[in-house]
Amino acid sequence: MQTHFSLAQLADPHVAEAEKILRTCVHCGFCTATCPTYVLLGDELDSPRGRIYLIKDMLENDRPATEQEVKHIDRCLSCLSCMTTCPSGVNYMHLVDQARVHIEKTYVRPAHDRLMRAMLAKVLPYPHRFRLALMGAMVGKPFAPLLAKIPGLKPLAAMLRLSPGLPNGRSHHEAPGTFPAQGQRRARVALLRGCAQPVLRPSIDDAAIRLLTRLGVEVVRVEGEGCCGALVHHMGREEEAHAFARNNVDAWTREMDGPGLDAILVTTSGCGTPIKDYGHMLRLDAAYKDKAARVSSITRDISEFLVTLDLPKAAAPLGRRVAYHSACSLQHGQKVKGPPVELLRAVGFEVAEPFDPHLCCGSAGTYNMLQSEIADQLKAKKVGTLEALSPDIIAAGNIGCMAQIGSGTGVPVAHTVELLDWAMGGPAPAGFSGTAKAAQKAA
Repeated sequence: MQTHFSLAQLADPHVAEAEKILRTCVHCGFCTATCPTYVLLGDELDSPRGRIYLIKDMLENDRPATEQEVKHIDRCLSCLSCMTTCPSGVNYMHLVDQARVHIEKTYVRPAHDRLMRAMLAKVLPYPHRFRLALMGAMVGKPFAPLLAKIPGLKPLAAMLRLSPGLPNGRSHHEAPGTFPAQGQRRARVALLRGCAQPVLRPSIDDAAIRLLTRLGVEVVRVEGEGCCGALVHHMGREEEAHAFARNNVDAWTREMDGPGLDAILVTTSGCGTPIKDYGHMLRLDAAYKDKAARVSSITRDISEFLVTLDLPKAAAPLGRRVAYHSACSLQHGQKVKGPPVELLRAVGFEVAEPFDPHLCCGSAGTYNMLQSEIADQLKAKKVGTLEALSPDIIAAGNIGCMAQIGSGTGVPVAHTVELLDWAMGGPAPAGFSGTAKAAQKAA
């Protein structure tokens, strides 16, 4: 793609990076076939190629974002399916991230939109606040249908609809500390606590810690870590995202330089993608760029790590058919697709995948609240293809996907690691009872 940035503009490293990305696009349109919003809406401006044109025009002319650019860029899920499809290697992720920062700095949103985004940014990344918000949502949930009829309050209605009710109890493994390996220690890892997941489903990390320690891995909950920053990052709130990133880099670096870490493991793929990108995110920060790159270099999705451990053969529940949903942040953002399926099959589950595994379920962080109408359509399509597999259970590696899909189906939804732990003697995920061994005997 031909660009026309001035030398003065290119002196800005952000603009220079955008120009480099724009020039790799060859207008082929392959991305349109796998973009969920284009497939759903059929509007060129709701495709990656269309958004690239909008971003190019906005940045080249060095002007504030307009309502048109905001509308179509807000509709982007950042699922990154386009990056998997693109034959030219266009780094759409970094380009749309930069566009969102530009929008946040130059565009004045309507008051209700600003308020909603500020509320999400000040509540979701903080587990204590999020727990309190869920308790408050129980009171407001009956009013969701009424609020949905008021255009400015549709996001609030979507939040209430998605609310699961009272928050789950706290994990026994939530506080900072070390959980020793059983038998001879094979590795020492940090496990990200995160923010939304320990509130919505603390059983995920409980299962991860049981499984890892059983396999000879020492697990550390690192003092001082917090939200990965993904939520505010995708809303263009750059300084807040960088503050979260620096905080975590400091916490993990202390642990790496002290007792040492073989890996930083993440059970929420929506967090893993930005953490693996910390090196790029903080590349212009002289005090953090090297430390951030070091952190990114040892960050792994838990499935990536487990697949290297040669899990022992386990007595999985007989006849259990799993429909595996590949989270966009895992398959497109991190290029991790095979390990979760390989692991589930290795312990005895029958695994099936939908015919449209590359298409997003509509969760995408806060997307299912801020763009609820599109998200609901994507959810319906995804649930339909998963239920068509006639599964006993649906598995995914991202809490956002689990909540989104779970709100549209009666089939139990579990995290991949919960199923692996179950198959190897741990408790059953929500929706089932007993251990895998007991389930096998019953079958």
